Amino acid sequence: MLEVAGIEASYGDSQVLFGMDLSVGAGEMATLLGRNGMGKTTTVRTILGILQPHGGEIRFGGKRIDGLPSYRVAQAGIGLVPEGRQIFPNLSVRENLVATARRRRGEGEEWTFDKVIDLFPALAQRLDSAGNQLSGGEQQMLAVGRALMTNPELLVLDEATEGLAPLIRQEIWSCLANLKSAKQSILVIDKNVDALTKIADRHHIVEKGQVVWTGSSDALRADAELQARYLGV
Repeated sequence: MLEVAGIEASYGDSQVLFGMDLSVGAGEMATLLGRNGMGKTTTVRTILGILQPHGGEIRFGGKRIDGLPSYRVAQAGIGLVPEGRQIFPNLSVRENLVATARRRRGEGEEWTFDKVIDLFPALAQRLDSAGNQLSGGEQQMLAVGRALMTNPELLVLDEATEGLAPLIRQEIWSCLANLKSAKQSILVIDKNVDALTKIADRHHIVEKGQVVWTGSSDALRADAELQARYLGV
């Protein structure tokens, strides 16, 4: 579904990505792992068209999307849950969910307002509350729900559980497990390796702007030296 090949990207004169390669298959949950500052969020920004690459290719559904503006990438079927949530603070929960809703292209069940509320029952009690009145966990649920309302073919989550309480983290992991069971394609960035290896199919470890290891959850769990080298603090 998503193929990123040899992507190079920079902020001004500072190059961040040096031949980034990754892929996400249809119905697969894949991850980007690595320490802070290694290029994970820059990779997401480049995939979404927020930052334009100066080398390599990005294909989605077999079509090149590198060079497209971000709204065209979103229209192609990629939904983003951004780092820091970035919900609309002055809109209500209900308004946040319906503001960017769109119908699913092609086959498959659509995400609707009612289905998102069923997925996150805590939001049902806050429908008329403004985004800036929600807790961090509620805001993250809302950010995921807002992305699902675009009916994406690929859901991308940048720092999926950063700054959340343990119980809320578990709720997000359960949500992602349910989405995976429903054959939703997912690319997730997070630091919780233990949780990710329980639900993700494949992992990409990023070091200094390029992928240095790709493998299964079983392989990652079994390699303590790899985790210590690239993921340890």
